[in-house]
Amino acid sequence: MSLLTTTNLAKSFGADDIFDGINVEVPYGARIAMVGPNGAGKTTLLNILVGLDVPTEGSFTIARNTRIGFLPQRPELVGDHSLWEEALSAFSDLRRMEAQLNELEQAMADPDQHDAALAKYGPLQERFELAGGYTYDQRMKMVLQGLGFDPEEDFNRSLVILSGGQKTRALLARLLLEEPDLLVMDEPTNHLDIQAVEWLENYLKGFPGAVLSVSHDRYFMDHYAQIVWELDYGTIETYRGHYSHYVRQREERRERLWKEWESQQEFVSKEEAYIRKHMGSRMTSQAKGKLKRLETMRKRGKLIDRPRHKKRSMHLNISRVMRSGDQVLRTRNLAVGYPDDPAPLFDVPDITLYRGQVAALIGPNGVGKSTFLKTIIGQLEPLRGEVKIGASVDIGYFAQAHERLHDDQTILDEIIATKHMPVSEARSYLGSYLFSGDDVFRPISTLSGGERGRVALAKLALSGANFLLLDEPTNHLDIDSQEVLQAVLDDFPGTILLVSHDRYLIDALATQIWAAAPGSLDVFEGTYAEYIGKTQPQAEVESSHKVVTNGRDKAAPASGKKHGLNPYELNRRVSELEARIHDLEAQMDSLTADLEKASARGDSDRVHALGIAYTRTEDDLEQALEEWGRLAE
Repeated sequence: MSLLTTTNLAKSFGADDIFDGINVEVPYGARIAMVGPNGAGKTTLLNILVGLDVPTEGSFTIARNTRIGFLPQRPELVGDHSLWEEALSAFSDLRRMEAQLNELEQAMADPDQHDAALAKYGPLQERFELAGGYTYDQRMKMVLQGLGFDPEEDFNRSLVILSGGQKTRALLARLLLEEPDLLVMDEPTNHLDIQAVEWLENYLKGFPGAVLSVSHDRYFMDHYAQIVWELDYGTIETYRGHYSHYVRQREERRERLWKEWESQQEFVSKEEAYIRKHMGSRMTSQAKGKLKRLETMRKRGKLIDRPRHKKRSMHLNISRVMRSGDQVLRTRNLAVGYPDDPAPLFDVPDITLYRGQVAALIGPNGVGKSTFLKTIIGQLEPLRGEVKIGASVDIGYFAQAHERLHDDQTILDEIIATKHMPVSEARSYLGSYLFSGDDVFRPISTLSGGERGRVALAKLALSGANFLLLDEPTNHLDIDSQEVLQAVLDDFPGTILLVSHDRYLIDALATQIWAAAPGSLDVFEGTYAEYIGKTQPQAEVESSHKVVTNGRDKAAPASGKKHGLNPYELNRRVSELEARIHDLEAQMDSLTADLEKASARGDSDRVHALGIAYTRTEDDLEQALEEWGRLAE
């Protein structure tokens, strides 16, 4: 049984088909991540599922009494009430019960009403306590602080003066407190710093409802998702497991489809050659038989369509750089901030960054990370101390606000101003950043955030810099572009100082972590995984390695645990697991169909038995996927 099921869902705008034939389901308690390139229709599909849009064709059903909470990318919170009052609205039923209890307490003080009021008070108090009536204010504080709101500065602030990002977090807080049966979120991590995203990941592990989220945050999806929907080319493919499982399965599926298509093409070619050769000869009957079989295969849709090539993705090449000196950056007695502020944002320990190192600068929003980068490039003066750039160091700076782009220039003008080249060469170069045709003549002022980011990266790649200062380079990039950027930066021969909330990128690249906090900066020599292991309490580390299956916590096996198998045994076990996963998925499809039939007949005993079998099969599949993922790594 499922909370939500779609049947041949389709959406088009005029002659443009966005998607077609969408058949998916959201089981109770599911954790689903939806991925796909920008423009694939992810937000459109979410809007349909929550009732803000209607499909062109098809339908979807929602289980009776299901409560859906929706977090759009740009929520509209209205009213002049405070942030605290907005969160408090999640407990309207509890507050009504609380008011009734207060009235009954007053009534019990009256001897004439005491007995009647007492008879009502006991059951109501029990319901109130079981529903969390005595702890909801603590839950509100915990959620608001977890999402980055300060009790002293933010709780009593009016919604009117909150920024767009703060309104998004305010609505998310209210939805988490309401605990809907299905929580639907469109890019929930866009306005969260690393600490808030980590808090949300842990909170979702105990969230009682199902979760469906669109996200470009790969690390976030690795931690909460159990199912991945890939929306591309107008259809959805479903994958079991978290994001990293999905990436491996996607490549394996694409490779398998190519092999199956090539094998069938070879078969069809041989059959057609036989038909051409023997039609009209003494072997005509055999040729006609083969022709009939091919026609039957075509009519029944048994011929495999040619697998699509991977969608055109951004191409970067920033590997040709001049070698710098060994010492790229040195700080001495440095304090970062603004002259008109009474105190520095933070003091910097004496740092030496060497050629080839990748430092990731992390910390909460507003702590001064971008200010630090601007101090390094000389855009801001240090409050105290000095910054020294090494010999033969050429800095390339990527600002998250793309402030070095000129709104009055076209995309083509920006590129030619960065490096003089013929127009034809510049247009060809921009094609690798997905700007083609007349797009190159668009003014910078008309571009979206993702398009501006691609222009800024195109300029950066032309700079020839050997020291890259990157301020949130993956903002607004879809996952395909993030993967391209990550691969390019991984091959970059120079030095990188990276400011990012993209922990997947940090985990893949960083050789040291610079953790900024109000007033100070700590330098950790090592990878992000090592940093987390050192800085998080052991209980938090262990909880971050748990998955939730049907409401029960199961500790996920540690990725570093030895499997004790030789290469032959390892390959054999992986193959066995892949076959078992395939069988279990087929069993779940069959059980789902049987459940729908039994439910339609009203056969409650059959539904109960099938539900137990479905749960057991789902548990078996989850365990097989966990073992397969561990061994495949």
